[in-house]
Amino acid sequence: MRCPLGDGNDLVFETVGTSEAFDALAAAGWDELVRAMPRPSPFLLHGWLAAWWRHEGDGAELAVQVARRDGRLVAALPLCVRRSNGLRVASFLGGVHSALADLLVASAEPASTQVALAERVSSVRCDLADLFGLPGHSRLAGACGARLRTVERVEAPVLDLTPGWDAVYRAKTDSKKRNLHKRRRRQLGELGELDVVRARTVDELDAALDEAFRLHELRWAGRPDGSGFVTPSGRRFNRDALRALAAQDLARIVLLRVDGRAVAFHYFLVFENRMYVYRLGFDPALGRLSPGLVNTLDALEWAGEEGVERVEYLGGGERYKLELSDRLEPLYQGLGLAATPQGHAVVGARLAAIHVRRRLKRSPALHRLYFDRLAPIRRAVARAKPGN
Repeated sequence: MRCPLGDGNDLVFETVGTSEAFDALAAAGWDELVRAMPRPSPFLLHGWLAAWWRHEGDGAELAVQVARRDGRLVAALPLCVRRSNGLRVASFLGGVHSALADLLVASAEPASTQVALAERVSSVRCDLADLFGLPGHSRLAGACGARLRTVERVEAPVLDLTPGWDAVYRAKTDSKKRNLHKRRRRQLGELGELDVVRARTVDELDAALDEAFRLHELRWAGRPDGSGFVTPSGRRFNRDALRALAAQDLARIVLLRVDGRAVAFHYFLVFENRMYVYRLGFDPALGRLSPGLVNTLDALEWAGEEGVERVEYLGGGERYKLELSDRLEPLYQGLGLAATPQGHAVVGARLAAIHVRRRLKRSPALHRLYFDRLAPIRRAVARAKPGN
């Protein structure tokens, strides 16, 4: 569907609703819009989103909003629509994997373009929008104003790596901490021959991803895991997405091995001189020796050698991340743009549920109830969902 702006500036809007039309946006300059983001996200690159749509898009409808000026792609908003409890819910293409998702706008475009594109959300046939992964100072949130409520969801620590890894590591740790890290590495080495594998080519990454799947399953066995990393569709998506990003030399996996068997993995992306942590895990049987932390240090060292200037951890504020970061730059969930009374009611209910979960997180007793006693019920529900 095309909709000229009608003010003589040759800006034309379109809703992209087919896989073929979305595929065509790769050659139209989609990735250049991603690179122009204030906080560029590799999880919005066309190859990543196309892989997600192929493997995780069942039951959804594409509703990608784009703007062209004189035929050239100048702005985009990657959306899809799913039915949930009888309602049509708009979300970012990429779902929970859409960290830092936002409006994509060419650097030379005026602010009016992003405002006009944000208004296009109202043309999407849905009851409400549930948009996870927004950065702070989001273009979309700013353009939508009070119609879109944003709630902080992920702490997302960041680290300035411009001085180089060695200098940053010494500044962030004292001699006691560094000695502990050396001791852990030595203790792991006492179990067998210790080596670090850096996977970067397609073949290397394919093999390393198999190890990552195995370690992730070990790490989360018997515990709630909402990542979808090792579900059947999640495995297909991650394999496909990794190959797409490897073709652009963006994907890295570091394995820590003992006697040739991986005991930890760290999967990250290098994009626009930044390191984006995607997945990491370790063998819980060796948890007391901190193989995950040792492997993270190896990954940060590799990133520093490549000239990476900033680390985006993207996940929660675990202690090891906070020790090796400068500040938090949280990710947000946007709820709103409700078009129906039912949509308004759901927005209110979801905002209330988020506040309840925050209380669970702050209370040790409630946290144990949620993660331990209720875990079997949640896993049974997750297994019953289609595609799992």
